[in-house]
Amino acid sequence: MFDHDFWIRTLGLAVVGSPVALLLAIGLPALVDRPLSERAIGRWGYSTIMVGFLASLAILGIMLGSDTRTESIELGHWVEIEGLYVFSIKLVFDRLSVPFVILSFVLCGTIGAFAVRYMHRERGFSRFFSLYSLFVLGMTVTSLAGTVETLFAGWELVGLSSALLVAFYHDRPAPCRNGLRVWIVYRVSDAALLVASIMLHHLKGHGDFSLFLGNAPWPEGACEIAPRHAFSIGLLLITAAAGKSALVPFSGWLPRAMEGPTPSSAVFYGALSVHLGAFLLLRFSPLLELSPWLGVIIITLGGVTALFATFAGRVQTDIKSALSFASMGQVGIIVVEIGIGLYYPFVRYIALFHILGHGCLRTLQFIRAPTLLHDYRILENAIGCHLSNVKVNNGKRISATMWTRLYRLAMERGYLDTFLGDYIARPFLAVLSWCDRSERRWTDFLSGTKPDKPQTHYTAVRAVTLADDAP
Repeated sequence: MFDHDFWIRTLGLAVVGSPVALLLAIGLPALVDRPLSERAIGRWGYSTIMVGFLASLAILGIMLGSDTRTESIELGHWVEIEGLYVFSIKLVFDRLSVPFVILSFVLCGTIGAFAVRYMHRERGFSRFFSLYSLFVLGMTVTSLAGTVETLFAGWELVGLSSALLVAFYHDRPAPCRNGLRVWIVYRVSDAALLVASIMLHHLKGHGDFSLFLGNAPWPEGACEIAPRHAFSIGLLLITAAAGKSALVPFSGWLPRAMEGPTPSSAVFYGALSVHLGAFLLLRFSPLLELSPWLGVIIITLGGVTALFATFAGRVQTDIKSALSFASMGQVGIIVVEIGIGLYYPFVRYIALFHILGHGCLRTLQFIRAPTLLHDYRILENAIGCHLSNVKVNNGKRISATMWTRLYRLAMERGYLDTFLGDYIARPFLAVLSWCDRSERRWTDFLSGTKPDKPQTHYTAVRAVTLADDAP
């Protein structure tokens, strides 16, 4: 007799356990200074990703065969304060999580096979695959999260591994600087998601999605939160999604992330992690639809991002930056679709299909880019000249001066980095510096000592965080 619950639980644990096994297999030997060989790392990557992929496909088959739309796995209450707070871990398999986790395994497996050859004899080969396995684990946990705590844990793992891989080549200043930029934006995004989680706990006392998003299968859930609370929480969720998916005004980190190795650029910032913000909005769509203004904000944000990405992407001179802006533009369109789906629920499936198709296409383009450039070089050598570059004929509608200004604005990426640095980061650092000086004066007064010379710590931090060098 087929035991439905047993197989769902076993296969579900295999889906999450496969990236855990990969992380332990690669990370533990490296901690004791006995890293695995490249061949062993490749075999571990192939086997574990395949196990997770087949297990997720098996769960999809069981759900289709039994005509069920939602399956959940409870992993217990880890912290419980009666009537106040419950911290639990729960995995949910539904029409949103199952396609997304299958996409994650397919793309991560493809990039893993590509990276084994691309990173051959690289000094940081083992370090790259350790961070790669951490990313796979984060994507799996985020995709299958059934509670806001589980989602936040996976969200953090994805952010940590992504920022470290941007700064993978730490012997050069640019990757470290850009990795810091990415980490700062991710911190803002994580803080917004954390505050939203706290507010949800304050309202319901629990982080289970079924309590505040409804028991109906996605996307048919009905949220039971007051509209005024939904608006506040929705703004925080939109901020979290904007930071993770490089929406305006946080779009500056995505082209900077191209400093990392090409495999990480392909699967992280081009295909998977850049869609996490859209995934978050889809997961919380029953909450967001309670306030019509949230839909307007989401549509506006996505539309502005798509236009900005198209505008800035036209002037990029390297293929990875051009692909990053192309990816940003498609994510903006996906966000617009999600905003429309708040009024017409069937459009949410269109947004999900768009994510799946765009992720596969962008991964193919990123891993094909180095070979494509090589093929172009061979073709130019064969014909004896450069390939023609067809320029857009703007005629007399735009003057030469205006055309130059627009070109410079696009090259500077809309001055978004300057805006965030001068009008947000700099005043914030100035407040911290003033607090530091006030504390020092107060402690010197209490201790009866002479004040020390002004410290230069914040000046150094400002110089690092506000550097405007492009990747």
